[in-house]
Amino acid sequence: MFTIIGRPSLTNARLAAALCAAGLEARVVAPDAIEARPGDIALGRLDVRPTLDGVEDGLWRLQAVERAGGLLLNGPAALLTAHDKLATAVALGRARLPQPRTAHVRDARLALAFGPPYVVKPRFGSWGRDVFLCESLAELESCLRGLGRRRWFRRQGALVQELVGPTGVDLRVVVAGGAVVGAIERAAPAGEWRTNVALGAVRRPAHPPAEARGVAVAAAEAVGLDLAGVDLVGRGDGSHVVLEVNGAVDFTPEYRLDGVDPFSASVEALAGAPVERPLALTG
Repeated sequence: MFTIIGRPSLTNARLAAALCAAGLEARVVAPDAIEARPGDIALGRLDVRPTLDGVEDGLWRLQAVERAGGLLLNGPAALLTAHDKLATAVALGRARLPQPRTAHVRDARLALAFGPPYVVKPRFGSWGRDVFLCESLAELESCLRGLGRRRWFRRQGALVQELVGPTGVDLRVVVAGGAVVGAIERAAPAGEWRTNVALGAVRRPAHPPAEARGVAVAAAEAVGLDLAGVDLVGRGDGSHVVLEVNGAVDFTPEYRLDGVDPFSASVEALAGAPVERPLALTG
């Protein structure tokens, strides 16, 4: 049995369908419905709370899989490291991976080691919500004073990062079992700098260069995730910086690489189920 633990999302449903197509018994369940047995495989897919103040309930229930003698992918420690952007920054720093300079702040009294423009975001954030761009220190201080009314800010403070340009376009790479299984370029709509699809960004086909693939795989490994979405932004010299590592990444068939369905490729990487690959044309 291969169990996907998380919401009944379209991504989870497609992963389960790919597992079934590969001849494996699969299901999607909530954490409180885990029924683990020896030899089972489970994939943790818990996301952040809509309130942006932590991970969805049931994170530590995932350990029941290992206690029963099963294999747990995307375990609680890895999911917590990915969803807590401060912990992500620490993990990426230890691995010496390129990322924006980052500070953790709890109020508007600042002593930052880097200058504007600044990006402000929750420690546990998603969907582009409560993410702000501040062009000056005065704007940043005003933004932080306004965030004082948010519960997530009162509980955990916020991250302030340097802006890594250009804005409005990024690359999302899906990594499964240490292999790149999908990618897409996301472009923000006119008048918007954030690339979240929930905010109107459009997806465009992408074929990441070897350098970007290597950074994405290393970032997933640094955080400890078996299935991850790694958001990268390119620099002028052709290198890439890690913006975020997503422990419950949503993706679609549009992430296809080299003609291979990303869900089938994920199943192959995580469960060892072979997938059909397009025949290479030779001349």
